[in-house]
Amino acid sequence: MADAPAALGAPVVRREGRDKVTGRARYAVEHRLPGLAHAWPVPARVASGRVLGVDDSAALATPGVLAVLTHENAPRLAEPDDPTLAVLQDPHVPHRGWVVALVVAETLEAAREGAAAVRVEYLAQDHDVLLTPDRPDAYVPEKANGGHPALREHGDPDGAFAAAPVRVDTAYRVPPLHNHPMEPHASTARWTEGRLEAWCSSQGTTAVRRTLAAVFRVPETAVTVRAEHVGGGFGSKGTPRPDVVLASMAALHTGRPVALAFARRDLPALVGHRAPTLHRVRLGAGPDGVIRSLTHEVTTYSSRIKEFVEQAAVPGRTMYTSPHSRTVHRVARLDVPTPSWMRAPGETPGMYALESAMDELAGELGMDPVELRVVNDCRVEPDSGKPFSSRHLVECLREGARRFGWAGRDPRPGVRRAGQVLTGTGVASATYPVLVSPSTATARALPDGTFLVRVNATDIGTGARTVLGQVAAEALGAAGDRVRIEIGDSDLPAAPLAGGSSGTASWGWALHEACTRLARRLAVYRGALPQDGLEEHADTAGTADAESDYARHAFGAHFAEVGVDTVTGEVRVNRLLGVYAAGRILNPRTARSQFVGGMVMGLGMALTEGSALDPAFGDFAERDLAAYHVPVNADVASVEAHWIEEDDPHLNPVGGKGIGEIGIVGTAAAVGNAFHHAVGVRLRELPLTPDRVLEALGGRVG
Repeated sequence: MADAPAALGAPVVRREGRDKVTGRARYAVEHRLPGLAHAWPVPARVASGRVLGVDDSAALATPGVLAVLTHENAPRLAEPDDPTLAVLQDPHVPHRGWVVALVVAETLEAAREGAAAVRVEYLAQDHDVLLTPDRPDAYVPEKANGGHPALREHGDPDGAFAAAPVRVDTAYRVPPLHNHPMEPHASTARWTEGRLEAWCSSQGTTAVRRTLAAVFRVPETAVTVRAEHVGGGFGSKGTPRPDVVLASMAALHTGRPVALAFARRDLPALVGHRAPTLHRVRLGAGPDGVIRSLTHEVTTYSSRIKEFVEQAAVPGRTMYTSPHSRTVHRVARLDVPTPSWMRAPGETPGMYALESAMDELAGELGMDPVELRVVNDCRVEPDSGKPFSSRHLVECLREGARRFGWAGRDPRPGVRRAGQVLTGTGVASATYPVLVSPSTATARALPDGTFLVRVNATDIGTGARTVLGQVAAEALGAAGDRVRIEIGDSDLPAAPLAGGSSGTASWGWALHEACTRLARRLAVYRGALPQDGLEEHADTAGTADAESDYARHAFGAHFAEVGVDTVTGEVRVNRLLGVYAAGRILNPRTARSQFVGGMVMGLGMALTEGSALDPAFGDFAERDLAAYHVPVNADVASVEAHWIEEDDPHLNPVGGKGIGEIGIVGTAAAVGNAFHHAVGVRLRELPLTPDRVLEALGGRVG
């Protein structure tokens, strides 16, 4: 490893970069264990019902096939906390794509061939997969995701709205969205004398270890889970998924190591997705633009087997002045795959709706959209009443407007034309909470003058190894190349998952504490170090998770310029700009990558990404990257990410806020607002595909 600056704030190159580009990095199913077998799942072809019988004779006759696991012969599991992991335990089929059999073979090709030969007889039942805003069976749950109360109300929002001089009452739709990491969900498992080893594409192996120990009824000390390199996750790998349970079951059944990687077409049904959200937003304001009433109602769905409620109304409790407010979630339980975490859950669809409504309110007021957001800035969180630990939204808006050239914008829609292309610009705010969880870590000084720091963090492509190495080096007062870091193994000091933009803050807190203690000990130590060195341990339980007197959030501002072809309906994003206030930026190189990555994902949400459930079959129509379109290089003309200096002493020892998710939060709204400015027509359903654009334009422009 080349020498690198130790200090936080330096643009240090990724430690594992060379291994990845040269192919030395090994992912979950790239471990060639002796006797390795391969598994392939058989998905259910009905949307609701039960399995009456499985004919595996043709599969077992396929050369190379070792076994076919079904609910009749698969290892029995203890009931998991997460019902989506109770695979091959009974004949019930809760949704289309549920695993009803698993074929294990000598080769991947034989496993696929064997799976295609399995014949399953079903008793199909009527199914319902359609989400509508007026479903009578939709209910208000006790909690939405993240432990947020599903309903929060302050004052008299209905009365204040009715009395407001300027009002917006509108609805928005966000379709199902899918996590499509480059590396699909995959695991390799091996049992040796009652001990389970698993290599898993996961955002947190401590949780996977705990789950596997519970369902297979073995001590946690008998389970090791490794995730040395993970090819993306975006939330879908945040909790254990069926791949690691199925691979472990197959290894136990056959006595062989088994590798299993889900086909990309199976991911929408098996690993979660962002549930569709139907929004109604009502904003009432005075002539000065100050919001007097804010109501955000969200209707979404979950599966029959598990309640998962996208917390999309929660941002309305944080963003703007709202003395009278109601934010509520309703959920309908349908015959659908269980939704789950996807990058910036809640904030992403919620802020799309809220920031679109803010743009509509600016239009009703005849007010500049940036200024509307500025006049509704607040120093105290409206919902909790707590002061913000830091809130520099206005600074982000002002700096973004300066960089973007907002001052020269003609506010009239539909006036910038070049031939058949109309151009417009839009803005949106962004927020994401500062989350942190307890973690443990160790730091050891070795006789050769180097250091070994250990924490079960997970690097999902974000540069966690690199930044944690910088945290350790600064706390130790050592050069970066003198610090070795070990992560991605459940036998290391326990740590929370990489999710909720909380990883670096959580792991870094424990690592900083361990290294600080070690540095103090070394400062007074005399003589040569013992052969195995000196070690310090840290556990931040009780401190990292202590209740704060402050509302802690990151903020940002997004600006977009789009060109709309009025003949073809194509929308092109010419420029994207994001400016963020996210505490201390620990590594500008990796931070910029995270911000830009989020913005590009938000661009996809705005223009190309979306899925639909076929009501006849109960299946997602867009199940692979041929049908579910994510942005490619040609779609990304210019994306810039900047940040302001922010010193927040109320966060953690390193002063950082999460940055992995705030980049996506406001992007789709900024693009949608720019589209409206370009053509003078508002589309309230994503994505802004050419067919929808042409239908909306009708004969009005062109």
